[in-house]
Amino acid sequence: MIISLQLDSETPIYEQLRNQIVIGIATGQLEPGERLPTVRQLAEDLGINTMTVNKAYSLLKLEGYIVIDRRHGAKVSPRKTGGTGEQSSTMLVERLELIIAQATINGMERAQFDSLCDQIFARMKYSSKL
Repeated sequence: MIISLQLDSETPIYEQLRNQIVIGIATGQLEPGERLPTVRQLAEDLGINTMTVNKAYSLLKLEGYIVIDRRHGAKVSPRKTGGTGEQSSTMLVERLELIIAQATINGMERAQFDSLCDQIFARMKYSSKL
């Protein structure tokens, strides 16, 4: 998986890194059980601070996308089944509400938004099961 960071973006680097790993998992570029680079290695490869990678990995672990073991490092968590937890659903609703609000303010029609969502959803590896 290739990670590309926008250093001039207003989105913090740790959040960009987290987002790209989540998308990598959803699209199948990262498989359950697959090892991720060490914090030190990924920081070196991307030319960023180790604390930035550590923050992204900590967030991914907290959200359940990865597991971290001192002996084996970070790995992609097994795929979740049976939906999302209440806290995860609440966070998702909040993010979707903001995205839909931004699209609406920028003049996007419902049909255009739905079509865009369908296109993105189709790229996700597990979309046929969702």
